[in-house]
Parts: sequence; C-alpha cells; structure tokens
Amino acid sequence: MAITLENVAIAVRDLDATIAFFTDLGLEVLGRDTVSGEWTDTAVGLDGNHAKIAMLQTPDGHGRLELFEYLHPEAIETAPTRPNEIGMHRVAFSVDDLDAALEIAARHGCHPLRGVGTYQDIYRLTYVRGPSGIIVMLAEDLRTG
Repeated sequence: MAITLENVAIAVRDLDATIAFFTDLGLEVLGRDTVSGEWTDTAVGLDGNHAKIAMLQTPDGHGRLELFEYLHPEAIETAPTRPNEIGMHRVAFSVDDLDAALEIAARHGCHPLRGVGTYQDIYRLTYVRGPSGIIVMLAEDLRTG
C-alpha cells in the first residue's frame, strides 16, 4: 500500500489572520472555500458541520496546511497546548533566515515560547506561539548558505 502525507489540518479562531501569518512566512494559498452539507458531516463526523477553509502550501510543493474556521458547530476554545502534551504537538518549517522569520512572526504578535536554541551547530530553532495558539517550529539549517 502506498501512502503519502496529504496535509495537516488546524482549526483556527480567525482564518484571515492565520492565512496572513503563514503567507507572510512564505506559504502560498492554493484555495479557499466554505463547506457544509451531508458529505462534510459524514467525513468530519460533526452534525451540521459548516466551516470556512483554506489550503496553504510551502513553495516547494511538499507541505500543506488546511485551515478551518468553524461556523457551526461553534468552535470550542481550549487552553493553548504545551510542547509536552499528548496529541498534536506542532507544525514545523525550515526557513533560510530565522531572524527574518521571527521578525515576520512578531509583526503578527507571535513570539518564541522562550528563545532561540542551537542544536549541535546544525540548526538554530525555536517554537513560536502562532495564531490561535498554534505552536510553530521555525528552524534554520546552519550547514547551508
């Protein structure tokens, strides 16, 4: 059986603000839609499912994020996740300039959880608290450039 990763889906409070954050970091919007009806109730497992969605892709075409802003049922607010909680941990991106990426994130009010670390002189990396509390890892490969 062949298998490939299609995308990672994230429910967000504000679709437009989240799209702005990720497109400023370099992702591209592939499409937007509003979905509802029996097919989505069945696929997602929520009665009366109605959501605004957007599909974003990394410039290399290998990574995709699907963002959902639920209209019905009402989105459930939860406390922001911590890196050691079981479940969805974070979404990670390689960037060619970590400092520039952090400046972009800061313009969206998104900042590192603690700071920037260096792993074995290979990567500079940090976890940023992004829109809707999403943990976003940004990593710069020090071996390139």
